[in-house]
Amino acid sequence: MNNNLNLNDGVFVNDDAVSKSFVSNVFAYMALALAISGALAYLFGTTDLIFSLISRSGMTPLGWVVMFAPFAFILAMNFGFNKMSFTTLLAVFLGYAAVMGISLSFIFLVYDFGVITKVFFITAGLFGAMAFIGYTTKTDLTKFGGILMMAVIGILIASVVNMFMKSSQMDYIISCVGVLVFTGLTAYDVQKIKRIGAGVEFGTAEASKLALMGALNLYLDFVNLFMFLLRVFARRN
Repeated sequence: MNNNLNLNDGVFVNDDAVSKSFVSNVFAYMALALAISGALAYLFGTTDLIFSLISRSGMTPLGWVVMFAPFAFILAMNFGFNKMSFTTLLAVFLGYAAVMGISLSFIFLVYDFGVITKVFFITAGLFGAMAFIGYTTKTDLTKFGGILMMAVIGILIASVVNMFMKSSQMDYIISCVGVLVFTGLTAYDVQKIKRIGAGVEFGTAEASKLALMGALNLYLDFVNLFMFLLRVFARRN
């Protein structure tokens, strides 16, 4: 649930058209990543490929790799931002989307396909609405960034604690809070990306790399929002 966006000094150009183009690129990269993740999640989750990740005795070595590899990709993108070329960063980003999709295939073993489909469209609608608000609002959402990030840390800590408590009530509360937090983060991140787009020299490698990092943030917002909503709706059903 990492939501840090790399910000580097660039040539500042106050041009609304440039900002719109930058934001469009961010959403295009995010949509591509979601498409890759969705396709691989469905492929692995609805075919015998899922059994390459699990066995009767539990998770296979490949399954553990798939489970934890996304964190390595995120770290690589954040810490390698300045050293990697745009092409390399793009390859890592797409690799992350692929591994994340395979990791998400486990939801098909836990939830009904109808529930997954319904929650996906609900997530898309809510994400789209908050992205629109974040892009168009005149209210400065910067002051909420610190609060939301502290809330994310709180969710992580509570989730770890609940792994031992195994409380279904606590899980439901965490899921509801998670929905609220990532709904807010969506608007916050979109506004931040819009501002970054107005302060970069469009068409440069630096701008393209920043667009990828923005896409990573929005991708994480969408996936986390989807997973928390899935847990909420699965409990209600």
